Amino acid sequence: MTAAGPPTAAPEEGAEKGGLRTALAGLTTRGRSFLAAGVAAAICAYVLGQGDLLRVGLLLAVLPLVCAFVLYRTRYRVAGSRRLSPGRVPAGSEARVHLRMDNVSRLPTGLLMLQDRVPYVLGPRPRFVLDRVEAGGRREVSYRVRSDLRGRYPLGPLQLRLTDPFGMCELTRSFSTYDTLTVIPRVEPLPPVKLTGEARGYGDGRQRALALAGEDDVIPRGYRYGDDLRRVHWRSTARYGELMVRREEQPRRARCTVLLDTRGLAFQGAGPDSAFEWAVSGAASVLVHMLERGFSVRLLTDTGNSVPGEGSDGFAGTAQESADAAGLMMDTLAVIDHSDGAGLSRAYDLLRGGNEGLLVAFLGDLDEEQATIVAKMRRRSGAAVAFHLDSATWAQGPGATPSAGDAEERLRLLREAGWTALAAGPGTSVADLWRQADQHHASAASAPSGSTTGGWS
Repeated sequence: MTAAGPPTAAPEEGAEKGGLRTALAGLTTRGRSFLAAGVAAAICAYVLGQGDLLRVGLLLAVLPLVCAFVLYRTRYRVAGSRRLSPGRVPAGSEARVHLRMDNVSRLPTGLLMLQDRVPYVLGPRPRFVLDRVEAGGRREVSYRVRSDLRGRYPLGPLQLRLTDPFGMCELTRSFSTYDTLTVIPRVEPLPPVKLTGEARGYGDGRQRALALAGEDDVIPRGYRYGDDLRRVHWRSTARYGELMVRREEQPRRARCTVLLDTRGLAFQGAGPDSAFEWAVSGAASVLVHMLERGFSVRLLTDTGNSVPGEGSDGFAGTAQESADAAGLMMDTLAVIDHSDGAGLSRAYDLLRGGNEGLLVAFLGDLDEEQATIVAKMRRRSGAAVAFHLDSATWAQGPGATPSAGDAEERLRLLREAGWTALAAGPGTSVADLWRQADQHHASAASAPSGSTTGGWS
């Protein structure tokens, strides 16, 4: 995927923007030194009556002024464009920015210095020196950017700096366009696990639904040669006076809802190795994995915001909608931040009773009230998996073992409600936890009847 800004012509260097004052303000240190030395020599020559010294002073003072005037009157016309490859990149990966300069005037240019503005988190500001560009010629340069922090970063505007051969004056002209680099969360490949379902069907099992709710509400169609006579709908046949058959059953795509807890009070710390960034990366990994498996997915946050929202229920339908939804959700996760909310009740209200299919939640610190709300969510989904991030454990750094305090009590409450609940510690791989969840499901399925277990279904 590439993102490119349209070629934009730089303003003529002889334009009246800023007038001569702008040109004089562009005097370099060398130019200002020559001007100061010339004025001082002229004053001394006038006081001492030295004509030769006066001529030297005038030469020193006039040279930078002439250079500034000539540079100000230069009639270069240069067009520039920028192309990102790719325009959307995971955190920690590099993107390359290609710059192209075209001389659209009839005169060759002099020495050009090219500079692009980039945020400091993407690296140092790139600068290039372009030699003489012939009339109608072009020059192409490129540089790399990299960020460990997700987000949307503007690139530009592009700046072109002109200088005279003596280095007395420099003028800067800026292009008007800029581009945006989107740094999305890291996506970790997840192992294919067996996601079995209930009567609704999800994962490898698919529900097949008729047109409407019941057999009496089936929308019939006219009989076609080769249709099975067992599918003849006699009531509609009598009503329309021609042979009618039931419409073929349509497969219903499995559903998956990914719940991301963004409450600021539920997470501590910041930076690429923080608990919140791990949760965002985990949510992105699950979303991509489920889309690849053919699920119809949506992203839900504690604030009640649902992405995408193509349909009335917030789920993407067709394969094209899923592709668009994946890009939309990645863009949303690229800029998602902590919310000011204190609870998960809004997300609970958006979960329909039993129509959500698989529910995967990434949760921060939970008090007893919020843990109870999350436990109730299990009743509104076909299956539920929770990854709990305890701030006290994450504060200890990589390799820390989950504490046996309130966090373990919250996990026990979720498991009793039917969740497959796991503790996610610092440095833990999302793929490993995904595999552990499958193992917990397998052990739950083989547990004796009546025992307290959680699982996928």
